[in-house]
Amino acid sequence: MLDYNQPIDRARPEPPQQRSQAGFNALELANLLWRRKIAIAAAALLGATLAVTVGKSLTPRYTATAQLYVDPRELQLVDRELTPRAQDVSGMSMVVESQARLITSNSVLLKVIQQAGLDKDPEFGGGDGKSLMSSLLGLIGLQPRAPSAAETKEVQLGALDALNRHITVRKTEKSFIVDIEVWSTDPAKAAMLANTLTNAYLAESRNSQASAARRATNDLSGRLKELRERLRSAETTLATYKAQNNFVGTQDALISDQQLSASNQRLSAARAATMDAQARLDQIEASRRTAADAGANSEALQSPTIANLRAQYADARKKYAEQAGELGPRHPALRQTEKQVEDLKRTINEEIDRFAQSAKNDLTRARDFEASLNRALEAQKRQSVQLSQAAVRLRELEREADASRDVYQSFLKRSRETEEQETLNTSAARVIGEATVPQRRSFPPAMSLFAMIGFIFGALAASSWFAAAELLLVVGAPAPAPARRERKPVAERTRTPEVPPAPEAPQPPQVSRPQEVAQALPELAAPSLQPAMVEKPLIEKPLIARLQEADVIHTLGAILATGGGVDLTRLGWPTLRPGFPLTRLLNAWRDMRTAVARRAGDKAMPVIALVGADETSGRSVIALNFALAAARDGARVLMIDADHLAHALSNRVSRPGKSEPSRLGWLSIGSKAAREIKTVNGISVLPAGESDAGKAADAIRKAIAQARSAGGYDLVILDGPAMPLSAGGRKLLDDTDALVAVLPTSLDINDSLEEILTALGRAERKLVGVVLDELTPALQTRQRGRQYA
Repeated sequence: MLDYNQPIDRARPEPPQQRSQAGFNALELANLLWRRKIAIAAAALLGATLAVTVGKSLTPRYTATAQLYVDPRELQLVDRELTPRAQDVSGMSMVVESQARLITSNSVLLKVIQQAGLDKDPEFGGGDGKSLMSSLLGLIGLQPRAPSAAETKEVQLGALDALNRHITVRKTEKSFIVDIEVWSTDPAKAAMLANTLTNAYLAESRNSQASAARRATNDLSGRLKELRERLRSAETTLATYKAQNNFVGTQDALISDQQLSASNQRLSAARAATMDAQARLDQIEASRRTAADAGANSEALQSPTIANLRAQYADARKKYAEQAGELGPRHPALRQTEKQVEDLKRTINEEIDRFAQSAKNDLTRARDFEASLNRALEAQKRQSVQLSQAAVRLRELEREADASRDVYQSFLKRSRETEEQETLNTSAARVIGEATVPQRRSFPPAMSLFAMIGFIFGALAASSWFAAAELLLVVGAPAPAPARRERKPVAERTRTPEVPPAPEAPQPPQVSRPQEVAQALPELAAPSLQPAMVEKPLIEKPLIARLQEADVIHTLGAILATGGGVDLTRLGWPTLRPGFPLTRLLNAWRDMRTAVARRAGDKAMPVIALVGADETSGRSVIALNFALAAARDGARVLMIDADHLAHALSNRVSRPGKSEPSRLGWLSIGSKAAREIKTVNGISVLPAGESDAGKAADAIRKAIAQARSAGGYDLVILDGPAMPLSAGGRKLLDDTDALVAVLPTSLDINDSLEEILTALGRAERKLVGVVLDELTPALQTRQRGRQYA
């Protein structure tokens, strides 16, 4: 080695003898070990044999592990707990560590010893319960002496110390999970002890909580008697003062105050009645003075007597007019009719006079009643003023009684709560993993590991021995000859080509390994178990969509010819606005169709039914726009009018000369007038048939089966059936794959949805979506309410 502290002497090189005496390098050591390879291998095999022998002689240990979840946030079973809970992370960690320390406490371990009988287990320092001497004494009929209390205590303490050494409690980092490990020479015993320890800890935790609650209950109960006497004294004083000052009333107000309020209200009503009577009298008098017809007032018009007299008066006037044109002015019949008219007019005026007299009497009675109420009200006011002066002391006594009552009720309630908490287990600690019988021993390790360790140590020991012996020989021997020194570089040169291939051999796998991992990464990004994770549940949460005015446009109220057939956007109904493919409504409907396709499974043509609880055209408008949205996304849609009562869609679409056969042939539901209609919107419409509900439903089911067998459509949308469901409508809903409920927002949507779900029955499991209809006019809602009323 070059020494930078010494000057370089170019004239006199270093003699080779000094390099040989300094020791041997790595190449010489390798040559030495190679020459001794047989002896080293033999020593390694011997070491492996000795290690395996030692491992076989060791007593095996089996470790069983039980896991506890110790949550410091205990269960909130009552409003107020006895002890405050830890809120910060450090406090929670301290609680968990304290509970972990409680697992190995003496009280818990003594319970384990008692339950498992470890004081009689030789593994834990106890006797087997039947020694040789006791067996011999039993043969001759003598019973051995029972152990004393001190001996039993000593045996338990020994078992406690041994059990403590067999237990290891570990808290998982940054979690509330505690691992309890118990080892034993018997695997079944290890699992039994771990489970017994967890059960003993949970029982001890419950007992400690019950003990704390019991102490709190005793302390609170000791104060209840004194507080009860204080409350009784305060309430007695209050009751006596009320009786002395005539404070009588309900819990909310005194009787005097209630009477004063009632009298004030009655006086107001009496004044209103007086004014009403005065106004009625004035109206009657004014009508009698100014009106040409004395009976032209509300009282006269509402009287059946006057109405009858006026009818007779009109008939008499009519008869008089007829006779005046036919008879002379002095004709007896005409004079009699004239007299009859005058008598009826006089009778009407007399009846009007009776109305006026009645109004005067009502006014007089109202004024007298008002005056009496005024006098009673003044007397009650004076009494109320007197009671208000005495109420100052009353309120003071009430405050004292309320304060005593609140304190007593608080102590009584808390005492009852703590008493009930004795039987409640608010601890959130629970077993998340019971200990199972270990299948492999935890100590000693596997014999293969022992053999490997013995093999390595044997080889290292032999190699160290040969290297130390060679070093001693080199240091103690004379300097070697120059010829021998010249052969070492030759040997080094001959072996140098063999050294580089050794590290180069494992390089190709290292290069190809990252490539293989890189190729395997896409497979890991999309695991094959992903489809299983999206399997549909039995009942999915329905999706919600809102159809608002901003989503639609209003068209003319008739079908306009477009040159290519029927245009569903020209029915006079509000339809979706063109464009805007990313609105919330369209996205929600896409999600509904996706849910329907998932429910339909492998069916090529799923069937959706739109149902509603109302009898308006809102459901049909929603069904039409739902079909238009599906057609806009490229689906081939068959729309069927399943409402055999209203025919809202059929009445809009069905017109003579508009039915055209499709390439799939005629689709019909039982009549020529209800055949398939092709539209320019990519939607085929099948109108409703003129038949009863059962036949119409059977015809629709046959049409769906025909369309499914032909395979010309991607989706079938049913407008209906109407509510309430008939037997045919229920069969039709049983054949559908999904249901969408239409709820007008002008009604109570909760009541409407409840009505729909009640009508659907078991078919409610097919409900995939709810459409909130904000287009239904409020007028139809009012009409529907009057109809039900």
